[in-house]
Amino acid sequence: MIKVSIVRDKEGFIREFTVEGHAGYARHGKDIVCAAVTAIVFTALGALEEMAGIDTCTDNEGYIKCSVPSGLGDSERQTVKIILDTMVIGLRQIKLSYKKFISILDEEV
Repeated sequence: MIKVSIVRDKEGFIREFTVEGHAGYARHGKDIVCAAVTAIVFTALGALEEMAGIDTCTDNEGYIKCSVPSGLGDSERQTVKIILDTMVIGLRQIKLSYKKFISILDEEV
């Protein structure tokens, strides 16, 4: 199962997220759930880097962690918010059809 953990501040802004594990929907290289999650998350990581200058993410086989640095300007913060909120929407859409293969914990700290 792919486990997604989203950590938000009191304003609902995503401060960090982790994605780990493998869906187990199909064999390696044929798993459409893993492919879909990977596509959404890597698109978000690319957008964070290209649009907001954030490249503080760790990526190892089956594990991704990204922490948003504090001290962002209003414009950067808004860009990050849109990117990460859109990522979460995409992941939730996958979960609607493949709930046995992905879990999402979205919490406020």
